[in-house]
Amino acid sequence: MGDAPQVPCCQRAGSGAPWRWVVGVATKQQIKRCRCVPALGPVFAPPPAIMAFDALVLNASLRQALVTVRSLGRRGLRVAAAASMRSAPAFSSRWCEQGFLFPAEEESDAYLAKLEQWLEIADAPTVIPSHDGTIALLRRHRARLEQQGARLALADEPALGVAINKERTSTVAKRVGLLVPREAIVREADDVPAVANEIGLPAVIKPVESWLSNNGDGVRLAATLVVTRDEARCAVEEVTRFGGVALFQQLLTGRREAVSFLYANGDIYARFAQWAMRTHPPLGGTSVVRQSIAVPTDIGHQAEALVREINLEGYSEVEFRRDAAGIPYLMEINPRLSASVEIAVRAGVDFPYLLHQWASGRPIARGNGYRVGRWMRHLGGDIGTTIDALQQHGRPGVPPRLRTIVDFGVSFLKPMRYDYFDWKDPLPAVSATTGFVRASLRRLGSRLRKMLL
Repeated sequence: MGDAPQVPCCQRAGSGAPWRWVVGVATKQQIKRCRCVPALGPVFAPPPAIMAFDALVLNASLRQALVTVRSLGRRGLRVAAAASMRSAPAFSSRWCEQGFLFPAEEESDAYLAKLEQWLEIADAPTVIPSHDGTIALLRRHRARLEQQGARLALADEPALGVAINKERTSTVAKRVGLLVPREAIVREADDVPAVANEIGLPAVIKPVESWLSNNGDGVRLAATLVVTRDEARCAVEEVTRFGGVALFQQLLTGRREAVSFLYANGDIYARFAQWAMRTHPPLGGTSVVRQSIAVPTDIGHQAEALVREINLEGYSEVEFRRDAAGIPYLMEINPRLSASVEIAVRAGVDFPYLLHQWASGRPIARGNGYRVGRWMRHLGGDIGTTIDALQQHGRPGVPPRLRTIVDFGVSFLKPMRYDYFDWKDPLPAVSATTGFVRASLRRLGSRLRKMLL
């Protein structure tokens, strides 16, 4: 069959059941030729007509995509989702009316072609991306996609260009009075010794832009903790080999806090704050154990000033790290739905729904506060960060092994909500757990093979 998409069928899964998965995307002509056949397993299809959805949620394998599907679906909106794997948890949600298999985000040309093919048979939906690579692709072809009827849930290009680039964000932040860690731009590995003398070690090496591509190959690079000059050189080489520029930054190991906004037309419609007890990786990646907090006065004002100065409409999350004295320093600003957004939804701020209202041009509801003190945990990520912390024992910012084990165990005693799990929508948790177990077994098998060779 090659790359030919499976022709949708007009067979329902049963009385009252929503339309579900389609492998690939069919054209209008294929839909018209569709013949009803019994639906087997999870592969169901829409009626033979132009598909009408309120939203297409891209990157359905990510946590925030599942949160978005649930958020919009609960409010009666028709939601489709797209991912590069059949096992994407969002596909299993009762509120996902239909799922589509797209190429991997890194395969830009193929991904773009599939999205355009989908838009051809869809009724001008709002498109909500969460993956840095997908956002980079949409930015390059924004005008073309919008002409095809897509409403992209992304800020305008000038603001988006500043928010995605850490160097430009830092420049704006300093202009409005925010503190940033000591930092220097490194364009090649030979500059590492001089910059290390200036900033000091240990330090953090970050790509100026998280998504980098070289000759069509894309990769997302995270921050890297470096203790020696050799480690710093290797980290810089990893960034520059993809044509990127590295940020050599002072290491801060204090409390990590973030403030999220829905901003539009010069007004803040909703705000929310959280702090991350643990992240994956331990240095400061995605938060895996976090708690809702009242918006701190200092970073609340600073974050809002930054968003207004950039004019960053839509959803954004502004991250800070505090030093030993409790003084906050800006880390970065994320202009997309963050992986930790479910805690905001559970606490009472439905950012995915507000984002959809903004992107679709509808009136935006105003936030009426939220519940503080709520805990959420991404168990798979917490297991991963605990293993990493045990392996990285003794490195800066990594707690002792006994404390790492105790902290992991004690978290089970806290009144905690868990990512993926919802009593009213249990299948995504089953899908996520199955995927985690399979991935863990593959990693274990790979390590055993290396040990035996």
